[in-house]
Amino acid sequence: MDEDETTMDGQGEEDEYGAGEGIHPSGIRPELQNIVATVNLGCVLNLKTIAMHARNAEYNPKRFAAVIMRIRDPKTTALIFGSGKMVCTGAKSEELARLAARKYARIIQKIGFAAKFTEFKIQNIVGSCDVKFPIRLEKLAFAHGQYCSYEPELFPGLIYRMLNPKVVLLIFVSGKIVLTGAKDKQDIYLAFEQIYHTLGQFRKEQEEAPPL
Repeated sequence: MDEDETTMDGQGEEDEYGAGEGIHPSGIRPELQNIVATVNLGCVLNLKTIAMHARNAEYNPKRFAAVIMRIRDPKTTALIFGSGKMVCTGAKSEELARLAARKYARIIQKIGFAAKFTEFKIQNIVGSCDVKFPIRLEKLAFAHGQYCSYEPELFPGLIYRMLNPKVVLLIFVSGKIVLTGAKDKQDIYLAFEQIYHTLGQFRKEQEEAPPL
């Protein structure tokens, strides 16, 4: 796994500082905030044994039926189930999510389980950005009602369910945007490119200061 991890880490660095991938003509690029990935370790695990021998691991079966384990590099959290299934969260890129998952698998191996690294899959990618102008959410919700849900008394943001790519956007009056539900980072970038022009149509002009 050493060779794979080195390779994946290098790819992550190259991608992070790549030549403008995903940058919108406005100069705004959604920043990836969290990658949720799953892995099948291919063997049944004794969670109590893992919790006793692994660092930064906690296990309280009365509260949650999984070991919660954390590592610092990449800074992530893993939920490890007795079935051998694992959920890894907190990575800032797809490459770092894979690297972290491999590190967790190695920890399980060192404890004495015949863990494998199989069926790695990205389940959700969350990104965020700021368009730097306020948005008239009421008018946006009215004009795009078939895609929108806006109930400010329950949640301050407008929920926009884009169909292609299949991404959910949380749009706030301040201009801050959260994008979630993507399986690939390119869908995050594409969804923002598609919504950016629409948001410009509902730009809220700054109110003029009242006369003295």
